[in-house]
Amino acid sequence: MGIINLTPDSFYEGSRISSVDGALQQAEKMLNYGATFLDLGAYSSRPGADDISVQKEMDRLLPVVETIAKQFPDAIISVDTCRAKVAETAVNSGAHIINDISGGSLDAEMFVTVAKLNVPYILMHMKGTPKTMNLLANYGDLFGEVYDYFIDKCHQLRQLGVNDVIIDPGFGFAKIGHQNYELMGRLQELNALQLPVLVGVSRKKMIQNLLGVASEDALNGTTILNTIALTKGANILRVHDVKEAVEAIKVWEAVNA
Repeated sequence: MGIINLTPDSFYEGSRISSVDGALQQAEKMLNYGATFLDLGAYSSRPGADDISVQKEMDRLLPVVETIAKQFPDAIISVDTCRAKVAETAVNSGAHIINDISGGSLDAEMFVTVAKLNVPYILMHMKGTPKTMNLLANYGDLFGEVYDYFIDKCHQLRQLGVNDVIIDPGFGFAKIGHQNYELMGRLQELNALQLPVLVGVSRKKMIQNLLGVASEDALNGTTILNTIALTKGANILRVHDVKEAVEAIKVWEAVNA
């Protein structure tokens, strides 16, 4: 899953795209490298990010969704949003999947909207908002809380008729330092839920802080963590660097053929 950030303040400067043409070029490059999905986001979810209006998010997002859907009709478009109105408008404009970092907690209409749209839903674990989440990284049992969160949320979704759910443990979202590595170390235990698992660690602080590098120099650590995630059952890798991720998958598949 290739990340296309339509925001001026995403944590990794190299991923920021400010025009429809730029997004189109990035989409073409990612698809040529072998991306299965394109994940479009117009609302920054980096720690401490400021809120923006629904209208601003849609103004950034919808022209890109419409253009990519038209130019690359076979591409699977995911929309990274926690707002039901944005999700519905994006799907009606050509998107196929909703990727909600809040797991429905920031918009009470999200689960009902996903059920109505009848599209796959990426359910991520997070507490609070991007602005407050790192203040809420307190757990008695980190993995247990994440696991129970998925059981509860998936039950709510199934009650509404949503059965096509992908889970994302939310690395870096209300999780700091060693907590992320503890979660990665137990990632395979999520397979008991019998749902596809998405892992998004690309160039994040968990790598930067451990290795003492900036996001620009965190590709090697990203590739290592992506490979570890594959060994633990991850089904989707959400990345800034599609070429390198596809290469990691090919090598892993060859070893396990």
